[in-house]
Amino acid sequence: MPNWDSPALLALVGLTFVLAGFVKGVIGLGLPTIAMGLLSLALPPAQAAALLVVPSLVTNIWQLAAGPSFAALARRLWTMMAGVCGGVWAGSGLLAGEYARGATLGLGAALIVYAISGLASIRPRARRAHEIWLSPLAGAITGVITAATGVFVIPAGPYLQAIGLEKEELVQALGLSFTVSTLALAASLADAGVLEMAVFTASLMALIPALAGMLLGQWLRLRVRPEVFRRMFFSGLLALGAYIVTRSLIGP
Repeated sequence: MPNWDSPALLALVGLTFVLAGFVKGVIGLGLPTIAMGLLSLALPPAQAAALLVVPSLVTNIWQLAAGPSFAALARRLWTMMAGVCGGVWAGSGLLAGEYARGATLGLGAALIVYAISGLASIRPRARRAHEIWLSPLAGAITGVITAATGVFVIPAGPYLQAIGLEKEELVQALGLSFTVSTLALAASLADAGVLEMAVFTASLMALIPALAGMLLGQWLRLRVRPEVFRRMFFSGLLALGAYIVTRSLIGP
């Protein structure tokens, strides 16, 4: 069990969420990816995921509420959201216990895949007629990966880009997907006994640096070229993912 009175651990959590919130403020995503990648260096994956709950939920609701067409997106994407919930339920328990090392390896692999797709600027396309089966499939796969790694951007992010949403619709759709994923993950962690009061309190406190970082990132977004930052971001994720995979394979 982590020692939440440790100044070193509290400093790591605070700095991690400032950085994660900053990245989300600049490019609209990345908070759980950055936070899980860094926190897993010092915490078991389940504990790291539990710390994400409050900052992720609040920042994603903020992102969701700021968009222009919630009702239309909810009608279009409800099968995907149902798939996310079902996938998290099916993968419940993968982050904890005997599966923890495998979950860490999965997290590293997910970071590498995400980073490579970002660096390659892959922009898949999906026809509207295919959404009837692609949406629940993408949601279910996202849910299982969320349950196993605490990262819920794959394949939800690429899929939402593929269905041809406008810029603001895409940002709002990401907020919707991430909000549902966070709630489903929180329910799974609570059911597994991981989301205890001490962890929830730490997650609540982590909201402060996350919001501060997000505001700073939004300020900077108006002053730098997003494509330059995205290249730096994905390169860093690739290195972090490679390190986590290597550490998982050879042990501590």
